[in-house]
Amino acid sequence: MHPSEEDQGQSVVLASHSGLGFVAVHVGAGFHSAAHEAEYKEACKSACTKAIKAIKRGLSAKEAVVIAISTLEDFPCTNAGTGSNLTRSGTVECDACIMDGDSSAFGAVGALKGIKNPIQVAGRLLTEELKGPSSNGLIPPIFLAGEGAFNWALEHGFSECQDKDLITDRSLQTWCKCKARIQSTQNTDVCHKPCQLENLCNFSYESNSMDTVGAVCMDRNGQLCAGASSGGVVYKVPGRIGQAAIFGSGCWATSHDVNEVGVACCTSGCGEHLIKTLLAKECAILALNSRDAVSAVQEGLGSKFLGSSLLSSVTKKLGGVLLLRVEGGEGSEDCTVDLVWGHTTDSMCIGYVAEQDKKPKVRLSRLQPGQLFPLSVEGTVYRLSNS
Repeated sequence: MHPSEEDQGQSVVLASHSGLGFVAVHVGAGFHSAAHEAEYKEACKSACTKAIKAIKRGLSAKEAVVIAISTLEDFPCTNAGTGSNLTRSGTVECDACIMDGDSSAFGAVGALKGIKNPIQVAGRLLTEELKGPSSNGLIPPIFLAGEGAFNWALEHGFSECQDKDLITDRSLQTWCKCKARIQSTQNTDVCHKPCQLENLCNFSYESNSMDTVGAVCMDRNGQLCAGASSGGVVYKVPGRIGQAAIFGSGCWATSHDVNEVGVACCTSGCGEHLIKTLLAKECAILALNSRDAVSAVQEGLGSKFLGSSLLSSVTKKLGGVLLLRVEGGEGSEDCTVDLVWGHTTDSMCIGYVAEQDKKPKVRLSRLQPGQLFPLSVEGTVYRLSNS
């Protein structure tokens, strides 16, 4: 049987069909209002549809991740690319990263201005890393930030855009509300207050501005890739870089190990919390060492995140995980795919599709009213065949 949009995350085993391709995406862990629920689900469906079509054409998991996240960046309802949160200066600065499971190659940009789709620049950095040192021995960069990232993008054929092309009515309204809230405290120098980051993360959570979009993909060869993109927290300090650009925090992917297990994972939430806990890498390692992907995400968000001593001073820990665990697949005729999503926030919206599916499935997961422990974990299981 196929899980419906209202499936509560129970494991579902599907009969084998030809094609290993698989795509899953999310549009943030935070608070998704019912008024905009259709927009979030449409973004997930569109990203999944475009990415799985690319995989069916023979494109790689790396290319599919870039396509999926570029699609999400173009949806104004997401906090990535168009519609990103604004800095204190009223400008747009974006983070993005991508990791290839087969080679462990990585590409990332931070505080990038003037580029419509930051994930595409991150993807190009990954491609350049795969080429290795230049003929004169120079090592290609894997992480660029600010003006350097912008200039590198222009040098590699990307087109410049203006802030006005990326600012939406909703993102501007959120910025104005946050600015008014801060000014009402008669404390304009909030950037030096210890509570600033948590206050801004909480405001982002309350104001319906999700932090980070992401994707995990498997291509027809069983190769895995993960990526993330974000406009960052509301009213952030210019130059601030979140987990969507940090190795091990925003995404993680690893090829099949001796046990024929591969994992691709991406995160969402408050970047400062996710950076300290290296949540993407932690969850991926747990999934590699366990046959139960749901338990791995539960432990990752539970003991490694909510229970982390590194976040002991934080009262509201905001995080979400989308994880793809594949057993078999690479060099095999079939494989088992576990897709798991979890969040400590009010809600998280995800979408997924296998090559065999007629259309993507979407799920807007919410914490239950009165839930004492702020953690929800759900998942589904596929059996895919390449025969």
